[in-house]
Amino acid sequence: MRSLRRTRIAALVAVLVSGASGAVNAHEIGQTQVTATFFQNGGYQFDIAVDPDVLLTKLLVGNGGLPATGRDRAERDRRIEALGSTFVGSVQVLFDGAGVTPRFEYLPASRLSDFAAAPSIVRLTGAVPPGAQTVRFAYGLAMGAYALNLRIGDAPQQTFWIDGPPLGDPMSLAPPPPATRAGVAWQYLRFGYTHILPNGLDHILFVVGLFLLSLRWRPLLLQISAFTLAHSITLGLTMYGVVSLPARLVEPMIAVSIVYVAVENLVTTELKPWRVALVFSFGLLHGMGFAGVLRDVGLPHPQFVTALLAFNGGVEAGQLTVVALAFVAVAYWRRNRPAYRRLVVQPVSVAIALTGLFWTLQRALG
Repeated sequence: MRSLRRTRIAALVAVLVSGASGAVNAHEIGQTQVTATFFQNGGYQFDIAVDPDVLLTKLLVGNGGLPATGRDRAERDRRIEALGSTFVGSVQVLFDGAGVTPRFEYLPASRLSDFAAAPSIVRLTGAVPPGAQTVRFAYGLAMGAYALNLRIGDAPQQTFWIDGPPLGDPMSLAPPPPATRAGVAWQYLRFGYTHILPNGLDHILFVVGLFLLSLRWRPLLLQISAFTLAHSITLGLTMYGVVSLPARLVEPMIAVSIVYVAVENLVTTELKPWRVALVFSFGLLHGMGFAGVLRDVGLPHPQFVTALLAFNGGVEAGQLTVVALAFVAVAYWRRNRPAYRRLVVQPVSVAIALTGLFWTLQRALG
């Protein structure tokens, strides 16, 4: 029985560590951004926001070359432009099931922004075949699920989710009817939930870190409530443009918050009064992270408040699901406090701290 319990604990730690290695960037949603526009004159345009350094490495590897290292920005941009045919080969655009070959245009970040870390744009254009009813899209260089924002003429923007490199489902080229409040709420509720489960590994580990130290529900709910209030405040303020911090600062600080919570679990056995205040401050950071992802996808202007509240509700539902799953996973050991700390709290907190430290270094170094 003891060996079985140890096996279960080892498996839990392995899941955390493998999740960290598998999700090199814990915010996979929002890293790939695709905007598809279909014009009234029959033309189409796909704008794909890319990290130019990462893109060049992918293109070189896909073309049988070596990863890109040590190139200046001008040379990097020239190489990407020269590899346009390789990029087009990694993309599929199908109208009614028939593939077309779009024209490639590269818009370097240097032309779009003075900010050195700004994304570049790969623009794919062409003409829609006469009478086409549907379009399908695939981006073979994507590392995970991403949102495709579709606009047909002057119709409202639609958001579709594509699960990585494979072809997405057919999207109608007919202008959509006006979105209902209920439809927008359901769409963004699901988006908020999936941003936590399964895509928000950093937020999952933070919530698990809060859960581990609290054997009683009241202190745990107090922390969760403080975290919820804080990230709700900054999510709303950031989306309304009242406050703003660049992602290059927010993302490493979110990772630091994960490290702090995990390390505190290792050095103390009870909830300290200041922890709730710290959790609140960390929640402010996480709210900015949520807002960054939501801003990448966009909010429908006629239903802005509905979409914002629904997304936040989805995030809360995801966090409560994490707490419920964590409780079920360790319920057996929680009855024995010394064993729970030795077999669950300490090894899992070490795994969380190491993962958070890795993310901190990764995000700080770009």
